[in-house]
Amino acid sequence: MSAFPVYAFDNAIVRLPPVSVTQGLRAEDRGAPTHEGVTTEHRLYIEALQAAGVAVEVLPALEAFPDSLFVEDPALVFPEGAILLRVGAQSRFGETAEITPVLRARFKKVLALQGPGFVDGGDVLVTPQAVMIGLSDRTTREGAEELIALLAELGRKGVVVTTPPGVLHFKSDCSLLDDSTMLSTARLAASGVFEGMRVLLTPEGEEAGANALRVNDRVFVGIDYPRTAALLEAEGYSVVRLPTSQIAKIDAGLSCMSLRWHG
Repeated sequence: MSAFPVYAFDNAIVRLPPVSVTQGLRAEDRGAPTHEGVTTEHRLYIEALQAAGVAVEVLPALEAFPDSLFVEDPALVFPEGAILLRVGAQSRFGETAEITPVLRARFKKVLALQGPGFVDGGDVLVTPQAVMIGLSDRTTREGAEELIALLAELGRKGVVVTTPPGVLHFKSDCSLLDDSTMLSTARLAASGVFEGMRVLLTPEGEEAGANALRVNDRVFVGIDYPRTAALLEAEGYSVVRLPTSQIAKIDAGLSCMSLRWHG
């Protein structure tokens, strides 16, 4: 396992939003985003990564896959290697094949989930203690158990946890702030999955702000969650506020727009 903190990154891969992003998947219809709006949020996200000291590789848009800018779902990356996943939404099945050659060019060791189970990267949270895999509508127990075996090949421990009903992805409701602190919604924290860790709860009404992203010495937070940002600043974190209102319309947040690693 890397000697660096799990939130220490110097490399990232992102993919430009396709025009078809307006047709992206959504569990709740809050209106379609605009391509221009998503592109602006994506550009500011890239700039924030670069300002945090991360070298960003930008992949071209994939018009056939409206959700393909969310590169974290079809793969996982670590300093030790990459793991290709099997996403749980049928319209996204081809995204793994598209990211495969990119990762094979970057990593000496690339493993792949064979199935029949499924895992979305949005259900996978890397902590210093273990890689947490949340079961959800997109991640099955069969997929999670196969992923645990692949993680072991990279020298990492995986554990299966349960995502509360109504939560699309495990990381929709939580994010790692430091080696021992989690930002979480009350409903996820109440499940007991973060036993032994310090937990900061998102303010009522700002539950979606739980999908923050720690990158080196900074924490990215959606600009629409000011009380969450203020809470983190009061705890001593260096907060970067980023717009997410457009990607939120297609069930997305800050963690899913990049694959990040150190090395």
